[in-house]
Amino acid sequence: MRLARSIRRLVVVSVILSAVGIAVQPQQNWVGSWAASQQLVEPGNSISAEDLTDATLRQIVHLTIGGGELRLHLSNRYGSAPLHIASVHIARPVSPDSSKISPGSDQALAFSGRRNVTIPAGADYLSDPVKYSMAPLSDLTITIHLETVPADQTGHPGSRSTSYLVHGDLVPAVELQGAKQIEHWYFIAGIDVLAPSSAVSTVALGDSITDGHGATTNGNDRWPDFLARRLQAVVQGRTIAVLNQGIGGNRLLLDGLGPNALARFNDDVIAQAGVRSLIVLEGINDIGMLGRTEEAIWAEHEQLVNDIIGAYQQIIERAHTHGINVAGCTILPFLGSSFYHPGPASEADRQMLNKWIRTPGHFDAVIDFDQVMRDPASPDHMLPKFDSGDHLHPSPAGYAAMADAVPLAFLMPAKVPGPMLRASTRSAASHR
Repeated sequence: MRLARSIRRLVVVSVILSAVGIAVQPQQNWVGSWAASQQLVEPGNSISAEDLTDATLRQIVHLTIGGGELRLHLSNRYGSAPLHIASVHIARPVSPDSSKISPGSDQALAFSGRRNVTIPAGADYLSDPVKYSMAPLSDLTITIHLETVPADQTGHPGSRSTSYLVHGDLVPAVELQGAKQIEHWYFIAGIDVLAPSSAVSTVALGDSITDGHGATTNGNDRWPDFLARRLQAVVQGRTIAVLNQGIGGNRLLLDGLGPNALARFNDDVIAQAGVRSLIVLEGINDIGMLGRTEEAIWAEHEQLVNDIIGAYQQIIERAHTHGINVAGCTILPFLGSSFYHPGPASEADRQMLNKWIRTPGHFDAVIDFDQVMRDPASPDHMLPKFDSGDHLHPSPAGYAAMADAVPLAFLMPAKVPGPMLRASTRSAASHR
């Protein structure tokens, strides 16, 4: 009897210790570290069928947070037929300005245990997780071998990053000699990393100002890039990823080069791993296009403003449904733009929208980019030192100033979700 009781005690103690061991095990979850909005690549930015037949394509992306495991999102979202990819490897680049990879860093990815994958038309595809340690703010090469591709290519033309293309299967090659250089991304949509349970991602949803028009090729100096660096400089921010979901020419209400913001919301925001906050900078293209070729009547301007506000409200409600808090960004001044030629009516539209964005009770927080970027001597113009030269897009210095205007407290993982959090972040933002 005594022996039986002792054995039972040992079993109980063993179970308790095992449970404690499980409890103290660090929990992890998948979080997006890099992303690019997908669109149907227009003919001027597509790669010819001849160039993509039996081709190796090497592309470089810049992560925001690091991790010990990762997985790749491939995309054939706008393809009209299945996309077969013969192989995919990852590696560490020697430099973002070169096709060279660090010797010994190359590793093949698998898809349900296979080295090749066929992605149905209209679909995305996740790779199997792979142990591969990446530091925050580091670069990663993704090299794929394509045999043939659909006529309709899915990608992200505004990469601000050089990609390299050669014929043949040279996926593991240390360098792609004589490669054709292209400043676009194709078929790659995101990188997730396995990160601590406290890690989260924030999505920057926007147009070419978020996508980085005016930034430096391979310089990673868009405003979301600067924001990611700001976060890594503070202890509490090191597990917060920044996902750039900007598309050049994007609008809230109509499609442009890519789908409108509401149409892509599920893919570019809701579906992102670990997303807890959203920063919205949209509307300047909607305003600009209304009066680009000829002045619209007053009723059309009034309707536009009402429709944009309705789109903002849709974004807020859809995000809140998924526990995502939303910061609204005021629209930058763009008088003097040679592309849009905005007049007094367009400026009045911008002012009305910015007033709505700043009004408490709409967004959970406000980021007043207009206040930061405008010229005090001429508030309907961008400050010259922040202007890329076209009076529409900021320069890298302007993008840095925009990143500095983001209240980091809004991005921090919240202990209390829901309306209480939204009220507290709104209050904090209004008293910055």
